[in-house]
Amino acid sequence: MADPIPLLVDHAFLEKKAANNAMELMTRWPGDWLDGWVETMSSVARDETAHLAQVIRMLERRGGRLDRFHKNPYANGLRLLVRKGQQPGELLDRLFVSALIEARSCERFAVLAGTSADEELAAFYRALYASELGHYKVFLKLAHQVASKEVVESRWQEMLAAEAEILAHQAPGPRIHSGI
Repeated sequence: MADPIPLLVDHAFLEKKAANNAMELMTRWPGDWLDGWVETMSSVARDETAHLAQVIRMLERRGGRLDRFHKNPYANGLRLLVRKGQQPGELLDRLFVSALIEARSCERFAVLAGTSADEELAAFYRALYASELGHYKVFLKLAHQVASKEVVESRWQEMLAAEAEILAHQAPGPRIHSGI
C-alpha cells in the first residue's frame, strides 16, 4: 500500500488477463456440450472487464497509467502446471489455475482492504472481494462438472501443493500476487 500506483497497474493487468482467460475458456468447453458453459464464461469475462475499467479509472484519477508490458511470475508458474494436450486434464488444470488465482486475489483484496489507510482503495478492495470469491467458486464448480469427484479432489490437492511452492518463491513488491 506504500506504492499504490504500481499496485493498481499490476491489478489492472490481472483483470485484463482474467477477462481474456474467461473468453478463451468460453470456446474450450468439454468434449460434451456443458449447459451454461458459454453463459458462465461470458459472465465472468464481463465481470473482469468491468473490474478492469474500475481499476483504470482509479489509476488515472491518481495520475498513473498502464505500462506496455506486464509479467506475473505467480500466474506464469501456475500455467506451467497445466497438462497441455490431455483431455480432460488440460481443461481441469486451467479451471484450477483460474480458481487459484481468484482465491489468492480474494485473500489479497481482504488484506489490502483491512490495512489500507486510503479509504477509497480500502472500499474498492472490499467490494472486489465478493466478486473474486464468486469466481473462485464458479471455477471449482465447473471442475466438478468436467471430471469425477475423485479426479477433481486428487488433482486439486496436487495443484495446492505445487502452488504453495510457487507462492514461497514470489518476491515481495507492489503486486497483488507478490511474496510475503
